[in-house]
Amino acid sequence: MNDDTEHWTVSKSSVIDPDGMVTAQHILAARAGASMLERGGNAIDAAIATALALGAVEPWMCGLGGSGLMVVWLAAEKRAVTLDFQGVLASATSFSNYPVDPDLPETLMGFPTVRNNANIEGYASVTIPGAAAGFDHALRNWGCLSLPTVAAPAIGLARQGVAANWVTTLQIALASSVIADDHISREIYLPGGHPLAPETPMVIGGLADTLSRFAAGGAESFYKGPLAKDIAVDLKDGGSLISAEDLAAYQVVEAPAHGCEHRGATVHVMGDVSGGTRLRDFLAYSAKHIQHPPDKPTPETWIHYANGLNAAFRAHNVRIGRATEQGSCTSHLSTSDKDGNMVALTHTLLNRFGSGVTLPRTGLLMNNAVSYFDPRPDWPTSMAPSKRINASNMCPTVVTRKDKAAFAIGASGGNHIMPAVAQVTALMLDFGLSLEEAMNHPRLDASDRASVRADPALGREVLNALAQAHDLEVAQRLVFPKLYACVSAVAEQGGEWAGLNDPSQPTGGSSGPARFSIQNMPKTDESVRA
Repeated sequence: MNDDTEHWTVSKSSVIDPDGMVTAQHILAARAGASMLERGGNAIDAAIATALALGAVEPWMCGLGGSGLMVVWLAAEKRAVTLDFQGVLASATSFSNYPVDPDLPETLMGFPTVRNNANIEGYASVTIPGAAAGFDHALRNWGCLSLPTVAAPAIGLARQGVAANWVTTLQIALASSVIADDHISREIYLPGGHPLAPETPMVIGGLADTLSRFAAGGAESFYKGPLAKDIAVDLKDGGSLISAEDLAAYQVVEAPAHGCEHRGATVHVMGDVSGGTRLRDFLAYSAKHIQHPPDKPTPETWIHYANGLNAAFRAHNVRIGRATEQGSCTSHLSTSDKDGNMVALTHTLLNRFGSGVTLPRTGLLMNNAVSYFDPRPDWPTSMAPSKRINASNMCPTVVTRKDKAAFAIGASGGNHIMPAVAQVTALMLDFGLSLEEAMNHPRLDASDRASVRADPALGREVLNALAQAHDLEVAQRLVFPKLYACVSAVAEQGGEWAGLNDPSQPTGGSSGPARFSIQNMPKTDESVRA
């Protein structure tokens, strides 16, 4: 496939700090979150600040127009809790709104194609977004800082605008055909009909004001107040089925984490709505087939890992009656603090640039999560009025040892997410690799498809063994296409915290507690809640 495309080796070193850590797919967002730690906030404050900032610096991946999942380790309570703030279909949704076109092939989701791609592009593809509710819920229940304080860096970034780089230009170019169909998105990302060039300011009109309104009024404003009214009017004007009543009815789902034991550690994940069940299945397979791990991974290790991933996906596909998304675009962040709290948060617009729609009154880029649902009846993932997304590849995970924080991890990258999270987790727990060693280690990818994909950096001996056991694709770990996901993790390391974002992500990074300085930073309430 692309086993000899690039001729250099890229690796990243961990960032180390004793007082906490933030890792994200964009370094500015990581620094925004880390500034909350410097102000006396905790891992939850840092996570929400990072998530909001990501919506300003990589809006094609996530934002308040999207949804997600979160796992939180509360050190003082010695428990892990999960938040499901996934997208929900409008109450007026019906199969007649999304007629199947029998003359077109299946989508990447494994569903029949809907006429005019109505479930994938444009206003009809938008679900009720949950990010605003999820962020507000986490902050009110477990944060220390006020929402205006936590949102301040994101507001400053959105107000000033962020200089585009070559990654920005690449992301826009890849989605240009969808962006071009929406006049607001086109003005922002395709000025003059061309993708925003590197070093050009990326300014999203209305976004800073929307973030300020959200900071002032929280989820109540976003779903029921004046901000909700603006969102509902824009959605209706564009042809969306989502009503003001649908927004007002949105609820976050809080639940205890699902845990499993592996090599003396407890792995805390979401349930079947995420990749967490697949991760637990993989770890169980690994424990059964590698009962006594050798000093370091062997070719047989990688065969077992590939087999375990395939088995986990096979069981998953049986549970939900379909394949899962192949290439959704997502953002993951992980945080920790000096008290041992941890957060693993994954949020998404689903596809790159989601629906392609930017709401005129708010500057919010909206998701296209209707495409999560099967347009045919009688399947576990079939669309239905007010139905919540019930199957996702997102796999936010926190790991503890003897009720003490060990690491928080997750990734972006559709079907590639769980295999990447599983391997980094297994390398750390099975073989005692450090975060830096595990993150930089070459990986494979398997998800019960016809072949197994492997990075040639695994070495000829491993590749030969895999080729004897599987139909093997050999492909490098590249910036694009991102075939092995993009992992972000923090880990306790000798009384300090290490943070590392995937080596395949040029803009990603980590930061310990430090001030975040930006021109036009809004003044905020600096108070810390008890």
